[in-house]
Amino acid sequence: MNTFEEIRSNLKEAMRAKDALLLNTLRGMLSAFTNELVSKGRTPQDVLTEEEVITVIRRLAKQRKESADQYTAAGRNDLAETEIAELALISKYLPAPLTREELEEIVKEEVALFDPLEQKHRGQLIGAIMKRSGGNVDQGMLQELLNGYFS
Repeated sequence: MNTFEEIRSNLKEAMRAKDALLLNTLRGMLSAFTNELVSKGRTPQDVLTEEEVITVIRRLAKQRKESADQYTAAGRNDLAETEIAELALISKYLPAPLTREELEEIVKEEVALFDPLEQKHRGQLIGAIMKRSGGNVDQGMLQELLNGYFS
């Protein structure tokens, strides 16, 4: 079962269980998938690829995190808690990030392609690493590893 089908199945279960938070979150995700199709000039009945689904889910997770940060900064902890709860639900559908060892290996291999490695290559290097890893990278860990190469 792919991620899209899993979300649709979980939507039905959330309806039966009358779990309002999960139901609203899953409906929002399905709506975002439809919006993505339309923005790409496809019909709402078309199906997104697994990569496209994960991209949309990552975008939704990022939005929830940013919203929670803004609500917390504004002193609206009640709204921040809702965003954090939705983020936790959305994150369940994302693939697990690479381990530090896996990421170190990719970084070493990609750094070896740049000779000599200069600060101006940092963006290209990050792009290559993200492409190779499928985006399943903890950004903080990646920056920490790269700082060892860029002093």
